[in-house]
Amino acid sequence: MAHDVAALAAELADMAAADHQCSIRANSDDPAEQLAWRRLTALHGDRLGEIMHEYGWPTAELVGEEAARAAWLIAQHADRQLDVQRRALRLMEQAVAAGSAGPRELAFLRDRTLVNEGRKQVYGTQIAGVTGGAPVPWPCEEPERMDELRAEVGIEPFDEYVAKFATP
Repeated sequence: MAHDVAALAAELADMAAADHQCSIRANSDDPAEQLAWRRLTALHGDRLGEIMHEYGWPTAELVGEEAARAAWLIAQHADRQLDVQRRALRLMEQAVAAGSAGPRELAFLRDRTLVNEGRKQVYGTQIAGVTGGAPVPWPCEEPERMDELRAEVGIEPFDEYVAKFATP
């Protein structure tokens, strides 16, 4: 089992590295690059589904911090595989409740899944676009409470968060 877990951790880390390398293609003007990104995220989403079936949520206790974060990233980017995102969300909710995963990452995954379902997000982590140089979030359930809810899970206030994305 230890060898399997070590191999799993390495596989997840490799998947995240490929994701980072390929993610610049996601919004490319070149359809072939967009397709390469979609293929990669679909392949990774399929594999994460298999991993969750065999191991449950790959927590830091199981695979280490880097690989656990990689699993979360893969779930985040499984945008066209709502079944995978929803399952990851359920398993991650259980892991957070057990103290085996972080509420911050769970909040990002919850928002991403809600937006992909065409629903309002909770924490304002998903950006719909940029208007006048300022990032605009997808609609939120309770926009007036957004910063309060973000603070509860360890996410910086919205204005600080979007300042990272602002274009001069």
